[in-house]
Amino acid sequence: MSQAPLPELAEEPLGHGLKQRHLTMLGLGGVIGAGLFVGSGAGITVAGPGIVLSYLFAGTLAMLVMRMLGEMSAAMPASGSFSVHAERAMGRWAGFSVGWLYWFLLVVVLAVEATGAAKIANGWVPAVDQWVWVLIFMVVFTASNLAAVRNFGEFEFWFASLKVGAIVLFLILGTLAIFGLLPDTDPIGLTNLTGQGGFLPHGWEGVISGVLAVVFAFGGLEVVTIAAAESEDPARSVARAVRSAVWRILFFYVGSMLVIVTLLPWTSMTPGMSPYVQVLDSIGIPAAGQIMNIVVFVALLSALNANLYGSSRMVFSLAERGEAPKTLLAVSPGGVPRRAVIASVAFGFASVVLNLLWPDTIFLYMLNAVGAVLLFVWALIAVSQLRLRRRIERTTPERLTLKMWAFPYLTWAALAGMGLVLVLMLTDDTARPQVLWSAGAAAVVLAVAGIREWRDRRA
Repeated sequence: MSQAPLPELAEEPLGHGLKQRHLTMLGLGGVIGAGLFVGSGAGITVAGPGIVLSYLFAGTLAMLVMRMLGEMSAAMPASGSFSVHAERAMGRWAGFSVGWLYWFLLVVVLAVEATGAAKIANGWVPAVDQWVWVLIFMVVFTASNLAAVRNFGEFEFWFASLKVGAIVLFLILGTLAIFGLLPDTDPIGLTNLTGQGGFLPHGWEGVISGVLAVVFAFGGLEVVTIAAAESEDPARSVARAVRSAVWRILFFYVGSMLVIVTLLPWTSMTPGMSPYVQVLDSIGIPAAGQIMNIVVFVALLSALNANLYGSSRMVFSLAERGEAPKTLLAVSPGGVPRRAVIASVAFGFASVVLNLLWPDTIFLYMLNAVGAVLLFVWALIAVSQLRLRRRIERTTPERLTLKMWAFPYLTWAALAGMGLVLVLMLTDDTARPQVLWSAGAAAVVLAVAGIREWRDRRA
């Protein structure tokens, strides 16, 4: 473990146009995506009402990771966030590896989000082909990200506000319906939680399957710590954003799942249909399907925008540390890393093309290759926090304005939880290829990192 003293906080060469309200809403909305509004149905199918426990486990894991990352980012804000922290904690190989793996994850997932949003838009305006919608979205968000970081902040503020507003309204309406306080509704009681096989119709195995189905829906929490480096007061801003987000995120996810499985029998879930739509239909909300389509559309565009931003800042940070081509260091007068944005867009658009042309072959392999990368990233965040916490306490304790709870016990517990999820994925026929392909991608990146270090030592 490196014992080098922590560096002085350097002035970030990027702009500082993000305000506290931007970061607060980014922290809240960053993990509320299409995976919650649509993908949660698959989890309910395999876990029944026990999906509440699945989300509680996965959400707690994400909450602990966010707290760890918040602690390090408040102490040492940087546009590379956890990649910079990993380098300081374990060496250049760690920063290089986690940075490039995360960048690869974002540009691949970006294609899924762009294509998903295009499918919805094509359903509204069939005369415009799907690929045209993809092009429109990519051009709009590229232009926005090239102009100023404040544009990214404003887009995400309003996108996140709509998503959070939708969740809050859903929780209010659902709770009123449970107690029979809406027109034409009767108190529902616990019938749907105890009937159809009980709370755990498939036993704990169902809860475990539910965890595998939902854990990756919490990806996205990392972007707020990347964005914090471009705020007016990075250390204070990221601490406030993390504090305000962690408990609310858990409440939104677990609360909405509890409302869904209380109001509807879990056996009534229709594959491919949002359980949120089914609940709204059941309590007589008109045009529920179209309302949720709009929310999902916004969630996809929000994730597309955030991933474009996050990937550009990550590759810029890699270039700053000599781990990516120096040509990507060019910054506009407004503090925007334009070449890094263009590079990320180019690779992201290439992923979109592969998704449109070969969705079941080349792009499927790419998706599998990033399937478990998020867990690898989270694990490195935890290891970095374990190593850096003691060093910060020893050298610059005044920087610890936000602390991980019950350190180091909860950090170790989070690492154990991530290890458990990976082991469970290896035992699952559907998830196993994701772990193996992701491990292969990680091995390639680690090999490149090792070769670079060997070459540098010989120079």
